[in-house]
Parts: sequence; C-alpha cells; structure tokens
Amino acid sequence: MRIISGVFVNAFPNAIVNIHPALLPAFPGLDAQTQAWEYGAKVAGCTVHFVDEAVDHGPIILQKVVPVEDDDTPERLAARILEREHVAYAEGIQRVVSGEYELVGRRYVRRG
Repeated sequence: MRIISGVFVNAFPNAIVNIHPALLPAFPGLDAQTQAWEYGAKVAGCTVHFVDEAVDHGPIILQKVVPVEDDDTPERLAARILEREHVAYAEGIQRVVSGEYELVGRRYVRRG
C-alpha cells in the first residue's frame, strides 16, 4: 500500500494494476470498507483498475459487488470483500494479459 511516483507510473502506462476494496469512484483511499459501512451503502465490493498518477483513480478493469447485510460490521464486510478481491484480482490480471481489450477514454472495453 504505497503511492508510487508519477515518473514510475508514466514509464508503464496502463500496465500497473491495483485492487481496491470499494466500488470506485466511491470510497477511495484508506478504510474503504468502513467508509461504505458508515455511509450506509447497501452494496460494497472491490475494483480492479489501472494505476495512474491519482490515488484510486485509473481506468476500471472490473468490479465485483458484495451486499452489505443488515447485521454487518465493518470487519465482517471487509472479510467478505477480501474473498471477492482474491477472485477479482486474478480475473483482472487475466483480462489485461489477454490483450483483448481497448481503452476508450477511461472505459475498459473487452473485444471479442
């Protein structure tokens, strides 16, 4: 969990991938699961995205949704999101490595 320099990011455009435990652009930064729970969100989840110079901002590759249950705590929600993160990150990497996509503006569009 580090912010990398713009010089580094620009050396590898749309080649660095991150996973964030929220449905971006909602709840960027630290403690996203707690932010969603405290806000009263009915769904939460995770986002796999390309890294750009801003924090939790790059084009979205995919998202996975996790319902927020009435009896959730931030910790229980975070644990369920983490389970989805493990699946999402592998799927996101596979999508990027396949090369079967294009970026149209900020939109990740699958080909084929």
